[in-house]
Amino acid sequence: MLQSNIDKSTDFEKRFENAGTIVFENSTSASKAVAKQIADLIRVKQAQKQPCILGLATGSSPKGLYAELVRLHKEEGLSFKNVIAFNLDEYYPMEPDSINSYVRFMKELLFNHVDILPENYHIPDGTLSKDDIADYCSKYEAKIEALGGIDLQVLGIGGNGHIGFNESGSLQNSKTRLVALDHITRVAASGDFSGLNNTPRTAITLGVKKIMEAKRVILMAWGESKSNIIRASVEGPVTNQVPASFLQEHNNATFVLDKEAASKLTRINRPWLVEKINWTDKLIRKAVLGLALDLKKPILMLTDADYIENGMSDLLADSGPAYDINIKIFNRLQNTITGWPGGKPNADDSKRPERAEPAKKRVLIFSPHPDDDIISMGGTFRRLHEQEHEVHIGYQTSGNIAVADDEALRFASFVCDYNTKFGIESKEAEDIYKKALTFLKNKKASEIDIPEVRYIKGIIRQGEARSTCHFIGIPDAQIHFMELPFYETGTIEKKPLGEEDIQITMDLIKQIKPHQIFAAGDLADPHGTHKVCLDAIFAAVKQLKPEKFMKDCWVWLYRGAWQEWSIDDIEMAVPMSPDQVLEKRKGIFKHQSQKDGVVFQGTDSREFWQRAEDRNRETADLYHQLGLSRYAAMEAFVRWEY
Repeated sequence: MLQSNIDKSTDFEKRFENAGTIVFENSTSASKAVAKQIADLIRVKQAQKQPCILGLATGSSPKGLYAELVRLHKEEGLSFKNVIAFNLDEYYPMEPDSINSYVRFMKELLFNHVDILPENYHIPDGTLSKDDIADYCSKYEAKIEALGGIDLQVLGIGGNGHIGFNESGSLQNSKTRLVALDHITRVAASGDFSGLNNTPRTAITLGVKKIMEAKRVILMAWGESKSNIIRASVEGPVTNQVPASFLQEHNNATFVLDKEAASKLTRINRPWLVEKINWTDKLIRKAVLGLALDLKKPILMLTDADYIENGMSDLLADSGPAYDINIKIFNRLQNTITGWPGGKPNADDSKRPERAEPAKKRVLIFSPHPDDDIISMGGTFRRLHEQEHEVHIGYQTSGNIAVADDEALRFASFVCDYNTKFGIESKEAEDIYKKALTFLKNKKASEIDIPEVRYIKGIIRQGEARSTCHFIGIPDAQIHFMELPFYETGTIEKKPLGEEDIQITMDLIKQIKPHQIFAAGDLADPHGTHKVCLDAIFAAVKQLKPEKFMKDCWVWLYRGAWQEWSIDDIEMAVPMSPDQVLEKRKGIFKHQSQKDGVVFQGTDSREFWQRAEDRNRETADLYHQLGLSRYAAMEAFVRWEY
């Protein structure tokens, strides 16, 4: 059985869950555990002189798994010569050498690095004519059946609960077939295809029936963005609207999760409903605020009966009556609100989120992309400057892959035309822009940008970031373009975080010696740029901890356009007036390349300024619903203790 260092729960504690779940501290340890299970199975089959039939998945979830399998092959001698692999799916139409094909994905991440025989791996063919697909799919299933079925099927999960490309509405007896992709699925994949218009509308997928016939199934999910669909799949009803819920009826299926993906499971999110717990301050805050929001009551209106009827009688017995608990939580929530994110000078700071001294602080805001600072904490950014703190911005990556080709083409054409008109001669610049123009005019959908194009896209984003800083009032000397190397691949797939990335981050921190660091605390995608940038900061801060100046440095985490901190997590909330909201919007508008059709839109059709305003307004509304003053908007922060 899979073992975990974090998941120690009993069957009783899992009584809300209708499928096996194992929770790991992070996706790395989880991937290694799954890889060991696969390796053990391969070796057992080798000893029995039998083939090992694996069902394999693509997407971000299995990347760590494949990396560990490659390591096991190269360092521990794991052979794949008896492995026969069947992949779940492939986009249609799709050429096998396209940068977005699953043939290329599997070869680059696994097959090219192990000794599996080429004739032993099977991936749906995206080049078939439509007339041939039905017959091809029948033969694909027949191959699996002839081998006795799949021994172990690896799955990821889509935001709508799809497994393979079996979208919402797929039946449990569905066969391998051509399917139309859900809009949510296409939008999620659109970044890989440089926009929704280029994203395939159809795919070939192994049917749910064959997945359910596998002798064993392991579904892997990482990050907070998967937490809601994981709860629906594990704790909700079995329904074709959430195909992953079918696994509740499989006799050997396991959901392998990191702690973020598992965060909405009842035993983790509301453990008091599962067992008697030790009521810590954090759990009391979480329970009371959740209760108030569920009942749509202000905190101070909650009654003893509300606590008892909602599984919180233990808390009432330990710390009640409700009136006393309510007052305590209300005051704590009220104390998170401050118009002085850098601390209020000459004021009692015993109940404030930030220290009063030093009155003028050095502040370092880390921005993963060149617009995260203004989108995520633009109001706080401006207020820190207006309150005369020395504010520095560290733009961690160039953000170049988020610039559309037509933006780069327009920019390159302008430079070339300008130089020609005014007779400006610079052979190096001319070569860069002419080479970029030629490439962009003839670029194929499957091609990766050449370095000249990436350079142009990077300086477009640098110019926009600089414009935003000038709008706030930040001088050039306090703007730092870090260009962390892990990002500069020209593709969605990035390099792992490296020592050079951490060293660059450390060097900037040592240069500024900040009293405050603000960093993007997004945990939705553990392999995404924001998380890698955050890991670089965490590693740098931990290494610098012995430095004298770090004793006065506090680290605050903000969140991006995609999500917000839970109300019970928030430790500092900076309110904004309607005028301040409009000023923030103007700052976001400086990033023209990210307006009117963003390359990485995600599943949200709103532009970033709209998402930010809605998110900030929703935070303010939550505070008001809980009985506090109404503000137009609020930006929220959590302090990281290192």
